[in-house]
Amino acid sequence: MPEARTISADKPFSWKAFFLQWEWMLLVLFILVQVANSQLSSYYFNFDKPGDSAMKLIDATMTFLDKAFIALPMAFVIIMGEIDISVGSTVALSAVLMGVSNKAGLPMPAAMCLCLAVGTGCGLLNGVILTRFKELAPMIVTLSTMIIYRGIALIILEDQSVGKFPLWFEFLGWEYVGPSPFMLLAFLVCALIYGVVLHKTTFGRQLYAIGSNRTASYFSGVPVDRIRIAVYTLIGLMSGVTALFLTSRMGSTRPNVAQGYELDVIAMVVLGGVSTSGGKGRMIGVAISVFTVGYLRYGLGLRNVSAQVLMIIVGLLLIFAVMVPNLRQMAAEWMANRKRAV
Repeated sequence: MPEARTISADKPFSWKAFFLQWEWMLLVLFILVQVANSQLSSYYFNFDKPGDSAMKLIDATMTFLDKAFIALPMAFVIIMGEIDISVGSTVALSAVLMGVSNKAGLPMPAAMCLCLAVGTGCGLLNGVILTRFKELAPMIVTLSTMIIYRGIALIILEDQSVGKFPLWFEFLGWEYVGPSPFMLLAFLVCALIYGVVLHKTTFGRQLYAIGSNRTASYFSGVPVDRIRIAVYTLIGLMSGVTALFLTSRMGSTRPNVAQGYELDVIAMVVLGGVSTSGGKGRMIGVAISVFTVGYLRYGLGLRNVSAQVLMIIVGLLLIFAVMVPNLRQMAAEWMANRKRAV
């Protein structure tokens, strides 16, 4: 009788493959950023008082974590093979409407709910347009809504600002829970939730399927349109959350807040290992990238490095992130060809 055969989809574990994952390279990059910052500024680390140094670095997260909330659902969008560049304008419109409504007499808790509702509505509108008019590219649609949302904010406030929020509202951006800033704890909780959703649920598996092959996913019964709407709605909601934290930190809001946030967020996600072609990426890489880019900006800011130089450095990191997978593939192909030649 012929020998029975078994088929298994499980791959054998490989330590080499494990340590060649992009997340390990990100950890090395994170450590290099810490070393470079400590050399650039004597104020970055205080080696005489390690406890003070640790607290100083924890406090520094409040300078960059507001936009990191958007990076979590942006990872979902890019894993689907799409993009959303309207998030900065969504933050501005949400913050402006919150400030104006509070100034007009709306209680602050209700104004905060309005902020979240406006952000969610902006994201929902993007998703509905993209699913109803499938021939439109996400880049074009979100570019259009980016201009529209920012324009509405400018019409409402023009070149004015609005503030004088209640003192307790400062808790979001400046206060602590124990030794940790509230913003840091909130981000870690959100990152954990988004990571579980992406890696442990059917919804997450469907995101990867859509990013790998949308047509095949559609004919396989995946509710592609509903998932797209849900993801764009999520990114709108988190833009509203960012508006809350940013306004709390600033103490006021203007129509020109959050300019360039979309590029910073996309940079964090792509550097975190999420493929711009869709279907690849992990939330742990995005989280590490958030702190890597954030601390890089913070450390260089201590040396008064200009914003233009910061943009160049982040751009070089993005090129590096995109090139590494291609270089690894080229190296693997070269090794395979060499073995065949031998």
